[in-house]
Amino acid sequence: MKLRKFRRFILASASPQRKRLLAKLSIPFVVIPSRVGEDSPEKDPRRLVVDLALRKALSVAQRRPQDLVLGADTVVWCRGKFCLKPRDARDGARMLGWLNGRWQEIHTGVALVAEGGRRVWTGAAVSRALARKLPPRTLKAMAAKHLDKAGGYAVQDKDDPFIRKVVGERSNVIGLPLGAVRRLLRRALGPERTPRAGKRKTGRLSARRPRPR
Repeated sequence: MKLRKFRRFILASASPQRKRLLAKLSIPFVVIPSRVGEDSPEKDPRRLVVDLALRKALSVAQRRPQDLVLGADTVVWCRGKFCLKPRDARDGARMLGWLNGRWQEIHTGVALVAEGGRRVWTGAAVSRALARKLPPRTLKAMAAKHLDKAGGYAVQDKDDPFIRKVVGERSNVIGLPLGAVRRLLRRALGPERTPRAGKRKTGRLSARRPRPR
């Protein structure tokens, strides 16, 4: 994919995990973190993550109307409750205890914003994950490791034993569903243009029939 009509592609997130995932799309981008808050009265997980992703993208795009800006937000949903980023180790231990040994949903919203907010594309992805049943001592030792991640765990961390099984897109569980991002980029950038067969220039000389005299 080529940006063509946009000056730059911006990731409005400081997350190193999202930066690594986005790099897999082989599109040059720069990181300009959004500074908006993550408080919302929304109770539906899908609508919540889409709303927060859009807020993040808009906060950067409004200052850079010539750029295409990507925002993202992830939450964990289990037994009717949100599990966001833990406030501290104590909150992390409580959160891991709530998720311990249970299935949970990981929702990520993504938003592309262009022209300072005049053009917007949004999407979302959901995956399911099953946590291992771990003893309280292990949960306590893990509680402060991932305070910057929704749910307080990191499925991409080989030393993190919490998640046993993932159903759905793994990149979504990490924080950026690449399938959803690709779909948004296709909508924003349009299909790749390829020359038609009948109009393709081959570089060969064409034989002409002599004119009658």
